[in-house]
Amino acid sequence: MSKEQEVFEQDSKDYLPVFNRYKIVLEKGEGVYLYDTTGKKYLDFLGGIAVNVLGHGYKPLVDAVSKQAAKLIHCSNLYYTEAQASAATKLVKLSGLNRAFFCNSGAEANEGAIKLARKYAHGIAEDKEEIITAWESFHGRTIATLTATGQPKYQEGFGPLPKGFSYVHYNDIKELEEKISDKTAAVMLETIQGEGGVYTPKDDYLKKVRALCDKHNALLILDEIQAGIGRSGKFFAYEKYGVKPDIVTLAKGLAGGVPIGAFIATEKVATAFHAGDHGTTFGGNPLACSAANVVLDTVPTESFLKNVQEVGRYFKEKLLDLQKKYPTAIKEVRGEGLILGAELNFEGREIVNEVLKKGAIINCTAGNVLRFIPPLIIQKSDVDEVIRLLDEVLAKK
Repeated sequence: MSKEQEVFEQDSKDYLPVFNRYKIVLEKGEGVYLYDTTGKKYLDFLGGIAVNVLGHGYKPLVDAVSKQAAKLIHCSNLYYTEAQASAATKLVKLSGLNRAFFCNSGAEANEGAIKLARKYAHGIAEDKEEIITAWESFHGRTIATLTATGQPKYQEGFGPLPKGFSYVHYNDIKELEEKISDKTAAVMLETIQGEGGVYTPKDDYLKKVRALCDKHNALLILDEIQAGIGRSGKFFAYEKYGVKPDIVTLAKGLAGGVPIGAFIATEKVATAFHAGDHGTTFGGNPLACSAANVVLDTVPTESFLKNVQEVGRYFKEKLLDLQKKYPTAIKEVRGEGLILGAELNFEGREIVNEVLKKGAIINCTAGNVLRFIPPLIIQKSDVDEVIRLLDEVLAKK
């Protein structure tokens, strides 16, 4: 029995069957490449689902984690650590907000943001509790964030769901205007919808959402778990759209692959929390924060973000060229920076499988949207290779 087959059988027998996995066993990574247990090399255009922003085996990140692991992996948040304090200061400075909190994942970050918004709103009025989110959004898999997620397919069978959530269509400001009221605690949106199909805000949508929130004394929560950490070409995607949230959430790429999440809030909102109102055992531990500090020292630099912008523009142009070549296959190309989507006129999983066989890892979301969220260090030559493989596959459709 091969090593691969042994892993397949172990997983099938012992692991909870919640992932529809592709039939390869990944063993190591280097730069923008991954290698399986047979030694086959793959160009990685998924980045661990927007996580490995600095690629694989980035030496400063590996060194920082190794050094910290040898000193102190974990201690309780009842004590201070230099790594955590440093990472919080960097996030506050970059965001233009005032207070950061570290947790372990995007779902936890959004859960914390929801709690903070509700606590803040409760101080205004006891019935000010509604959280408005968008259809086709994705905010996490805890019960509260699952409810915030505007996709019923993820909620089926998990009721009763928490009350106090309602939904509007993303980019439809008129619908939000009709829905929002003085009982609304917060509007919670992904700055760029990722899981729902890579949708960007249009026609000053976010500025208008901000104005409606201000009118009704509601908070604006922006979920940048996928679109943040430089992926849009700006460190925070909201910088592109001229808005500033009351709370922003982060995770995925924040520590380059080490599990971490965060939410950052204005001083006014943050004061709603007092000692004991929120907490975490593992969140913001020295190991995760030492990794986050490497990312926070690297990604926000002008040269790094310039590469994301330039390669992102180039990639989008090449996808648009493919759309012109295969108009019956590709319906629309969307996105900003290195969060891009190509909507197909048919299911996309077969395309992903065919590209995988040819040596590249891409992704399909929302059933028919090829989503590209690679390491932020990719170059134009890497784009050319993925486009070449897509061209070969689409030519046979």
